[in-house]
Amino acid sequence: MVAQLGRSLILKRGNASSPEVFTIVGGLRDTSITINEQEVDVTSKDDAGVRQLLAGNILKSLSVSGSGVFKDDAIIELVRDDALAGTHSNYQLVIPGTATAGGIYEGAFRITSMEEAGSHDGEVNYSLSLESDGTITFTNTT
Repeated sequence: MVAQLGRSLILKRGNASSPEVFTIVGGLRDTSITINEQEVDVTSKDDAGVRQLLAGNILKSLSVSGSGVFKDDAIIELVRDDALAGTHSNYQLVIPGTATAGGIYEGAFRITSMEEAGSHDGEVNYSLSLESDGTITFTNTT
């Protein structure tokens, strides 16, 4: 696989219309995605000190974080409104890649934190954390 540009990993917010249109959350510089799988420890005294985990998918979730600069983008107002209201909105995460590695995660997310900051000699910046709510789909872009 050929290395991919980090700037091609993008976060988009849906507009809740039908069909839904997704708009890039502007100004992001860094974005990361974590696929989580919660385990259940079922170890007992009978297991000779070796940990045993319950089989199967117990609790899957997707965590997203990002940070960037404000670029006078109207989408930031929508994201801020989501954070203040605790709204669960649809988001897409576009993963760059080759024909077999790239794709799009899509589903409802809640913003669990949003920070806005600025120093006297720099730009205003923001950071976001989102957690999935319900089923997240992955569509390969081949």
